[in-house]
Amino acid sequence: MSKQERILADLAKGVLELDENLTVTTAKEAVEEKLDAYTAINDGLVAGMNEAGRLYEEEEYFVPELLLASDSLYAGLEILTPHLPKDEEGEKAKVVIGVVQGDTHDIGKNLVKIMLEVGGFEVIDLGRDIPAEAFVAKAKEVKAQIIGLSTLMTTTMPQMEKVVRLLEEEGLKDSVKVLVGGGPVSHAYAKNIGADGYADNATNAVRVAKGLLGIQVEDAIA
Repeated sequence: MSKQERILADLAKGVLELDENLTVTTAKEAVEEKLDAYTAINDGLVAGMNEAGRLYEEEEYFVPELLLASDSLYAGLEILTPHLPKDEEGEKAKVVIGVVQGDTHDIGKNLVKIMLEVGGFEVIDLGRDIPAEAFVAKAKEVKAQIIGLSTLMTTTMPQMEKVVRLLEEEGLKDSVKVLVGGGPVSHAYAKNIGADGYADNATNAVRVAKGLLGIQVEDAIA
């Protein structure tokens, strides 16, 4: 195992095994070794969090474990995020992002926010448990090009469609793209409700967002 592979494995282990000290120590080592911060976050911290999420879904982890895993994740992010290369070219497109009403799970949304900012977007984060009307109102206020919607609960997924319908009623559907994601959300569901894009993780969210604005075309919903 190479040094980079070991560092990535320890970052994932620190998050998965709720060991914040290991995560912090390894994140600092990643910086010292000049390991690409994007790789460290994606293949280390996020990989560990994804595994913790899988254990939660299989009821091997519960809410306390998931919260401790997220604490470890954020401790690592605090060290690594300042070392991410940022895309500063041109005027930044604006994305209004948040977790839909009825849901307070925001780990995935927070990761997407970080990756979008690194990708050169200006992100307006509304937080969690946000009514559909608030997304549309903020998008109008700041003249956003994209609204990003997240949820981890099937019961709140209809809120995503509500945002799409409100944009249609306001005559904004062509000018404001809707990007959706989260555990129960799928590509098929996104197309069914009239969303413009779907991403299954934070990295793909950047690719899809750029595709929706014509910067790239991969992964966008036709």
